[in-house]
Amino acid sequence: MSGVSEGEEVTLKLLMKKMEDFAKERDWEQYHSPRNLLLALVGEVGELSEIFQWKGEVPKGLGDWKEEEKVHLGEELSDVLLYLVRLSDICGVDLGQAALRKIRLNAIKYPVNGTSNGNTTTTSTTTSQQ
Repeated sequence: MSGVSEGEEVTLKLLMKKMEDFAKERDWEQYHSPRNLLLALVGEVGELSEIFQWKGEVPKGLGDWKEEEKVHLGEELSDVLLYLVRLSDICGVDLGQAALRKIRLNAIKYPVNGTSNGNTTTTSTTTSQQ
């Protein structure tokens, strides 16, 4: 499986194709059921959570993190993304379109009330934005 050349745009479609090729080359398609992929995704989210587990609040940009910690974070974020992309492909869900639709639905569900300080509030009392 070849990497992405310098300057090539990374898209969900490209990642989906690379994950499909990766699985085919290793004859792993037989293991890529929605259930198995979901469980693998949950495992990777757990690994991602471990990175933050004892750090308390972390500043935006991770300015006080060591470079190797940032690299590790990137690897775990990538694992989560790749399993999510593979799961959506196996389930026949266009993840990009589904995400855009969800953003539109959230904008309706949580409309912006303009404030003078640049912060936004919502009219909904619901705490979940899922």
